Amino acid sequence: MKETETNRTAGRGEKRSRRDVLRAGAILAGGLAAGMLQGCATGNEDKDQPVEKSRTPLGAWDKEYDVIVVGSGFAGMAAAIEARKAGAEVLVVEKMPVYGGNSAINGGAFAVAGSPLQEKEGVKDSVELMVQDMLKAGRGLNHMGLLKIVAAGTRPAYEFTLEHGVEYKPFLQHFGGHSVPRTLQATISSGAGIVRPLRASAARMGVAFRNRCKLEDFVLDEDGGVMGIVVRDRYDFPKENSGELRRFRARRGVVMCSGGFSQDRRFRMMQDPKLDEKVDSTNQPGATAEGLQAMFAVGAAPVQINLIQLGPWSSPDEAGFGMVSQFNTIAGFPNGIMVDVRTGKRFVNELGDRKERAEAILARKDEQGNPVYPVVFCTAEGASRAQTLEKCLEFGVAWQFDTLEALAAHFGMPAAGLAEEVALYDEGVRTGTDTRFGKPMGRAIPLGKGPYYAVRCWPKVHYTMGGVEISTEAEVMHMRTGLPIAGLYAAGEVTGGPHGASRLGSCAVAETLVIGRIAGRNAALHKA
Repeated sequence: MKETETNRTAGRGEKRSRRDVLRAGAILAGGLAAGMLQGCATGNEDKDQPVEKSRTPLGAWDKEYDVIVVGSGFAGMAAAIEARKAGAEVLVVEKMPVYGGNSAINGGAFAVAGSPLQEKEGVKDSVELMVQDMLKAGRGLNHMGLLKIVAAGTRPAYEFTLEHGVEYKPFLQHFGGHSVPRTLQATISSGAGIVRPLRASAARMGVAFRNRCKLEDFVLDEDGGVMGIVVRDRYDFPKENSGELRRFRARRGVVMCSGGFSQDRRFRMMQDPKLDEKVDSTNQPGATAEGLQAMFAVGAAPVQINLIQLGPWSSPDEAGFGMVSQFNTIAGFPNGIMVDVRTGKRFVNELGDRKERAEAILARKDEQGNPVYPVVFCTAEGASRAQTLEKCLEFGVAWQFDTLEALAAHFGMPAAGLAEEVALYDEGVRTGTDTRFGKPMGRAIPLGKGPYYAVRCWPKVHYTMGGVEISTEAEVMHMRTGLPIAGLYAAGEVTGGPHGASRLGSCAVAETLVIGRIAGRNAALHKA
């Protein structure tokens, strides 16, 4: 690598020296990597999972690729496909035994501004309106350059998924915080319906995959640029010292798509002490912070790390993401109401953004500070498209009632208060205006006639808005120089900025696919 390189964000063609600024960091990081490799044989082994010292001498490589993608979710798959299309030899590493990460278990909901389905259903939308919706939910803290790129890239990203075999339901959904219905959903109501076809397509294109392969550190050149990674191959999650240390070279670049840290209780409590072990998460167990921390260690700039989102549609009656979440997003919130069991009354716009709803729900506590779980319910007509309803009933996390009186009695609600609330809501459906909370009523369904389906609700940690700073070219930015760290790119939840204080539902798939494609393409075109 040369002593000077182009600052691709400050201005094309402007050359600046980086050697003096980054030399100390490179030496430190290189020393840490060397010490880590040597430390394997000096008593740091997990006694139950022996660690084999890397057979490769320091300075050599076990494997070499053009682009290495860390993480196999939406962003990782998009990056791998685009890098391969640009002619790069690509490796995707995944620390867990199963590919897909958190993307494989999310709801598979994708916000697209100006989709063909919107055109078919006569919904008027625009990139500008999506930007305004995301900016409102983000409380104005969004990084505008990234935000605009995400919104503008949703239609091309949607078409990209179709090219690689993804299938969507034939109707739009109206998620909370969006001005209009713009959310598409994979046919199986899961992110697996997106990430699996993308991975299959990437494999057919010649992308290599390696699971149980955990990132340990970066290998840097003398200017602080990323040359490759140190991994624990055959890693056995969560045994941190398991596996064999290997060094993989990335001739053009490393793309970090390692996700958020919702399951990393220690790290998330550093940002928000209230989010302790008592607070459940919707994420898979591998949603931890080591990829983010590795980038911080080589100088990446942190952005809004303490902005952590709670999903307002979760149930206290099941662990993790569960099945109630899908029922609430497709049926309970858009087609029903949420009430406080002490009064039978509504207390928030059921289609408000996630932050608004989560904070309102968390305020439902008794005098001793114990949760008072609200109830969300809708009619059979409102629940007609909820694919998980049958399983919710089977596993006892949803209940069916023929009348409002039976529903009220089951949850200990005042029947008169509930009946009065339903009458007020149905009047809003009739007039098309929710005068109390401003819920969009264009597709609302009256609640006067049963049967009814009901669930209990309580928020869980769902998404981390903060991460490393990236440029609009998906380059990871150095905290001290403000310049890109050469050879290091990132996309998805491990980055910060696009969503501000609170992410709108179905915008994660949008962001990860849009920025992931940019990151993979630019990494492949980077000249070492």
